[in-house]
Amino acid sequence: MRDKIMNRWSTYEPFYVEFNGYKIADIVITSHALSRWSERVESDQGGIEHICAFLWDALKFARVQPYYENEKDVYLIDQDLVMVAEFMTIKEETDIAGNPLHKMVVVTFLGKISEDIQLRDLKAYYSWLRHSRRMTLVKHGRKRK
Repeated sequence: MRDKIMNRWSTYEPFYVEFNGYKIADIVITSHALSRWSERVESDQGGIEHICAFLWDALKFARVQPYYENEKDVYLIDQDLVMVAEFMTIKEETDIAGNPLHKMVVVTFLGKISEDIQLRDLKAYYSWLRHSRRMTLVKHGRKRK
């Protein structure tokens, strides 16, 4: 997802956005993230172009922050939407100074904090998920015997 519109003829805008030490030149949405967007964020606006445009604007205007200071995977958009993303270098692409460019791979959208209060503490939320899944597996294991 790169800037498509030029403001003036024969000038160019940088096609990357600096974020968290990365120079993001492309955004990739996984199929899981696409399905989670339609389930948990916006069911009526679920196209890849819409999601990429939303993320690109959020990155350009510094509306994306890390959820925890030490974690590099979970991010908070507009202080509400929780997103899991990874960053990879784009091979054979650099900026004018020769620094590598990155692509942001959106793994999933966990949801909005305003709608799901459990997302306020992700460590407790993941612990709860692991425990509930483990207990479900234990219950099913007991039934088979």
